[in-house]
Amino acid sequence: MAKQDFYEILGVSKSASADELKTAYRKLAMKHHPDRNPGDKSAEQKFKEINEAYDVLRDDQKRAAYDRFGHAAFDQGGARGPGDFGFSGGFADIFDEMFGEFMGGGRRGQAGSSRGSDLRYNLEISLEESFRGKQTTIRVQTLAICDQCKGSGAEGGSRPIACPTCHGRGRIRAQQGFFTIERPCATCQGAGRVIENPCRSCGGQGRTRREKTLSVNIPAGVEDGTRIRLAGEGEAGIRGAPAGDLYIFITIAPHRIFQRDGANIFCRVPIPITTAALGGTIEVPTVDGSRARVTVPPGTQSGHQFRLRGKGMTVLRSPARGDMFIEAVVETPRNLTKRQQELLREFENAGESAATHPESEGFFARVKEFFEDLRE
Repeated sequence: MAKQDFYEILGVSKSASADELKTAYRKLAMKHHPDRNPGDKSAEQKFKEINEAYDVLRDDQKRAAYDRFGHAAFDQGGARGPGDFGFSGGFADIFDEMFGEFMGGGRRGQAGSSRGSDLRYNLEISLEESFRGKQTTIRVQTLAICDQCKGSGAEGGSRPIACPTCHGRGRIRAQQGFFTIERPCATCQGAGRVIENPCRSCGGQGRTRREKTLSVNIPAGVEDGTRIRLAGEGEAGIRGAPAGDLYIFITIAPHRIFQRDGANIFCRVPIPITTAALGGTIEVPTVDGSRARVTVPPGTQSGHQFRLRGKGMTVLRSPARGDMFIEAVVETPRNLTKRQQELLREFENAGESAATHPESEGFFARVKEFFEDLRE
């Protein structure tokens, strides 16, 4: 069953502002919250859908990806199409953020147990590298697990102890009217443990900043804007929490000869006027580094396209290739010698006919009819 559109779920238009989204979410979340509808499975499901929709649309990057690719933008893993995002989000965190003040206190971070932040890395490659694929290394400044305390945040072999406020649970519950809100413990910041003797190297965070070198495989056929996700290669979480992910965004540099459109390659090739008029063959380069011969029929005009099947780009995760299109650009000669000028005048004096210049003859015939219609 297809998922419902996120804008429809919140009852707003696609042009809705951030304030309009927030207002719509607040109203629906209050209406369908499980504590207001005990035992109502449909209300619980509706509440989940509302939170999922708002989690995407409140974030500018996620919203842009959703507007372009729909629900497919958030498929997980591997190389994805342009603008694909998969950042995580929790329903409880959204509700806590929206209603924290109303329920008595602002939203508190879960610094002690939260997942590390995701990172973005922009990588530019050439069109040829996109065609063949590429194995490369990148250097990323990130927060990695502290070598001194091994991520615990505690100094010299000491261990964190259970938080005396939440008794190691990391969360506390508060009753506010008909709502029961569970939020991170303010004492341990959600970790469930507190450190009496913090590590001097990382200040008790369990992570330090450093440069990390990573090997990245760019698959053949990637397009401009493709995102590659390296799971667990983002920032390390605080005090042993899971690491975030690293997202590599691919940019393909403009090419001197070729233009790319999906799996197809386009190339404008100048053709001498004599070859265009009399016919002949030309040699053109291809993106794989080889050459292809193209037969030019007599009377070829500028703008005529020749299609070379299977000479285009590699298709991602497929043995197939796109096509290459050669656009003819008939070149008018310059700096003619005296003899060349004489030959052209002889050609001109030999007489022209509609068969020789069909386009110009047809055009001027239509011009003549146009002026005759004006005189009537």
